[in-house]
Amino acid sequence: MKFVDEVVIEIAGGDGGTGAMSFRREKYIPRGGPDGGDGGDGGSVILEACSGVNTLMDYRYKRKHFAPKGERGHGEQRSGKSGEDLILPVPVGTVAYDADTDECIGDLVAIGQRVVVAQGGFHGLGNTRFKSSVNRAPRKTTPGTPGERRSLRLELKLLADVGLLGLPNAGKSSLIRAISAATPKVADYPFTTLHPHLGVVRVGELKSFVVADIPGLIEGAAEGAGLGDKFLRHLARNRILLHVVDVAPIDGSEPLANIKLIRCEVENHNPELAAKECWLVLNKIDLWPEEEREAQLALLKQGLDESMPIYAISAVTAEGTTRLCQDIMLRLDELLVGADPSAHPDRTATGSCPYEEELKDDSEQ
Repeated sequence: MKFVDEVVIEIAGGDGGTGAMSFRREKYIPRGGPDGGDGGDGGSVILEACSGVNTLMDYRYKRKHFAPKGERGHGEQRSGKSGEDLILPVPVGTVAYDADTDECIGDLVAIGQRVVVAQGGFHGLGNTRFKSSVNRAPRKTTPGTPGERRSLRLELKLLADVGLLGLPNAGKSSLIRAISAATPKVADYPFTTLHPHLGVVRVGELKSFVVADIPGLIEGAAEGAGLGDKFLRHLARNRILLHVVDVAPIDGSEPLANIKLIRCEVENHNPELAAKECWLVLNKIDLWPEEEREAQLALLKQGLDESMPIYAISAVTAEGTTRLCQDIMLRLDELLVGADPSAHPDRTATGSCPYEEELKDDSEQ
């Protein structure tokens, strides 16, 4: 199924039904009086977050969604039937905006959550409503009010704990394949990832977190180069960002320059996103000779921000990935309980780790 994460649709609530003008006509009952009933309310358009929906694909081809109108009133004080609400299923993580004013109408972040995006019209009043001691035969009714109409922009922001960003071919897809059951395409050319992927990483019993992989960024992405920065919205909800860096790029570029390039593009897109907690993941260390790794890492870290957690891994061989996942789970637990932890130490392939004993046990098995 094609991944669609932004659409604009036309929606309208149903109009309210008109009230009836009617008079009671029965044998042996002269001057029966007014008995016109009210009209029915118009149906509303409602978005509902559903677990079985993963994309906004359906709304790309069907762009107009109108709720049913309310029926007009009837005689004998019978009200018209109200229009049924129109329920539109959307993926969890969908945000609804008014396309004309850019007002945020609703943010659906939980399964079953609903938000009314177009209110149905109110019913009209029948002439029975207007009878009084001085007006015993009213000939007045009111029409139903029109339903709310608007252009609605739907944006999907994936719900994930951790987001991956970096240049094309940095190894983001390889990493998510190594630590989860997700199977994004992996190849030796840029932009093999054309849309976001989600993977669930399990860390021990009853411990897991969700990782989002987005297409790679290149220089000028904020201005639309490559696939642009439109997929960066999927990192807006993440609690931790992993900046994946190729330590031995095949194009001969410098890893430090590539790190600064991605930071610049994210800042140009959204300073709030750039301010999120970000860990640096140095990937493909298997391309370095084992006896040179410590020296290469020390040389590379000289130009890096020392306050940023740094990990050295190989997504292909899975070296260092277990330690990375364990520390991510630990940090997510801290954020969940609102703790104020101390700064993370620099944990590279040769650094210390609070799960050292567990890792040794795993390797022996």
